[in-house]
Amino acid sequence: MSALDRIAIVGAAESDIGHAPHLSPLGMMAQATARAADDAGLSIGDIDGVFVITPYHHLTSLSYCETLQIFPRYHDTTQLGGCTFVAYLRHAAAAIAAGMCEVAVIAYGSSQRSDAGKLVSASEVSTFEVPHGAAYPISSFALIAQRHMHEYGTTPEHLAEVAVAHRAWATLTPNAYYRDPITVEDVLASPMISSPLHRLDCCAVTDGGGAVIVTTKERARSLRRKPVHVLGGAEGYTHRTVAAMADLTISAGAQTGPAAFAEAGLAPADMDFVQLYDAFTISPLMILEDLGFCAKGEAGPLYASGRTRPGGDLPVNTNGGGLSYCHPGMLSLFLLIEAIRQLRGECGERQVANAEVGVVHGLGGAFAGAATAILARGD
Repeated sequence: MSALDRIAIVGAAESDIGHAPHLSPLGMMAQATARAADDAGLSIGDIDGVFVITPYHHLTSLSYCETLQIFPRYHDTTQLGGCTFVAYLRHAAAAIAAGMCEVAVIAYGSSQRSDAGKLVSASEVSTFEVPHGAAYPISSFALIAQRHMHEYGTTPEHLAEVAVAHRAWATLTPNAYYRDPITVEDVLASPMISSPLHRLDCCAVTDGGGAVIVTTKERARSLRRKPVHVLGGAEGYTHRTVAAMADLTISAGAQTGPAAFAEAGLAPADMDFVQLYDAFTISPLMILEDLGFCAKGEAGPLYASGRTRPGGDLPVNTNGGGLSYCHPGMLSLFLLIEAIRQLRGECGERQVANAEVGVVHGLGGAFAGAATAILARGD
């Protein structure tokens, strides 16, 4: 039996998001945790496992626990970049299966918008990139996009279709940061930031925090919410800096996607929706290809066909994702929360009909790390 078979997701919530200057990163984490615990029908004092990270605090779990005045039996502050929170599902499952904790929280917070877009970090300087004028991370993604265009004929219009599709979902999401509809022409007319990526090819810069509560399936049966199950998961990495990326058109998702689907006993065609990391418009194209939803070079035409938009048969990033909903520096926890809400049927106008199973995929750095999880409705 996989450790994932033993756990259930029982609570999920966000802090105030978008522009929240009244909250610190720890304040957002605390607010989201209190809301997630209440969502589950638990108290903060029930939490005995902590899986948290924010670049604002070197000893994140200690600062977080002090803020909430909780004293857990197990801590994990693994830092894998933006995919960390999807990876934490497997970490929490392993700890729960080993008896090291019973009620685990996965949490994050960032005041990036209020800090004028400066995500506080101890990121090292890449010797082969920064001295030559590369602006991290956008120049790294721009290099990847240029190579994908060269290899597979992907066009700026294909990239723009991603921004347009995700904005279409955001128009249905009341608290999305950007809600005004946009066109391919709007994207291509926006300022060039790092060729071929225009401003509207780039994610929003927001504040935000989130939290997810995980516990045993046995305990989940007595709680407030119908649980969400984790059927499969995987994490992996291929490089740290884009200069060391063996193939600029293949990410670690090519490893983690097949592994997660295999553990779940399912395939991409079985998914009712996809939540994936969209810091830049090249990301969804690469991820869909690497996860096996289409062959290399086919994701651009797939987006152009309208299949990923509201009403399409392959809903992607149903709240607008990082491009339009929110992006407070590290996104995957918010993808996870949206997946949970879809499986609970809580998404109102943007709800995917009869959503029973979906995939969440995060990336860390410039396609350096990856984590994939297959989630299913509790019944």
